[in-house]
Amino acid sequence: MHVETFGARGDHPLLLLHGGGVAGWMWEPLRAHLGGGVRVIVPDLPGHGRSADETYVSHATTVAALAGVVEDEGGPATVVGFSLGAQLTVQLAAHFPERVRNVIVVSAQAVPMRATRPMLALLGATAGLAKNDRFARLQARQLFVPDYLLADYVRTSSGISRETLLHSVEENLLFTPPSAWRSYPGAASILVGAKEKSLMKRSAALLHASLPHSDLQVVDGCGHGIPLQRPAWLAQNIRATLDAHPDPA
Repeated sequence: MHVETFGARGDHPLLLLHGGGVAGWMWEPLRAHLGGGVRVIVPDLPGHGRSADETYVSHATTVAALAGVVEDEGGPATVVGFSLGAQLTVQLAAHFPERVRNVIVVSAQAVPMRATRPMLALLGATAGLAKNDRFARLQARQLFVPDYLLADYVRTSSGISRETLLHSVEENLLFTPPSAWRSYPGAASILVGAKEKSLMKRSAALLHASLPHSDLQVVDGCGHGIPLQRPAWLAQNIRATLDAHPDPA
């Protein structure tokens, strides 16, 4: 798994986990607003971007690998995840709480979809559309990808294999919070866009109800694309979290 880092080793580790169909580049607008004093860790998840040659197998195997990344960086880390990356954030916090100081979970589906087999069959039959430039550009607009990152999106989309697409989407559609999420001791913020589908809002409510000490926030004016729609706002939110939970002296 390709991992890029920014900032000095020894600064507060901040792990940023991108969504499905994109890659680590999606955090570029946010990083521009973060400021210093942070060791930013940005993986390209298996099957995506510069990790495209490694098929996405499952959330479980990816989370185990991410736990190793945090350990190598000297953790524990603040973890911020979007969409598929938000599901991984929940699992990482649940199963490796000693490596996760606190989390920000952005637009995580946590209510499983029904009738996934027909959906996956259709996805498999139309997987080639991801390599179509026009289709990819239309999808990029749905995620609020800025023009200067459009080429990165098209390249990432066209590089995702059918196997990675099917595995990652199936894991995403069937995801439920692990039972250990209920006992995660760290601070947790659950974010969802006010304009997202009702399924996503119900998912955010479920994640919050499962971890009562978490904070739930519905972000006005946003759909499923908060990190790219409101990068400055999210960076400020992350910075406030870092200031509230500094590294031990």
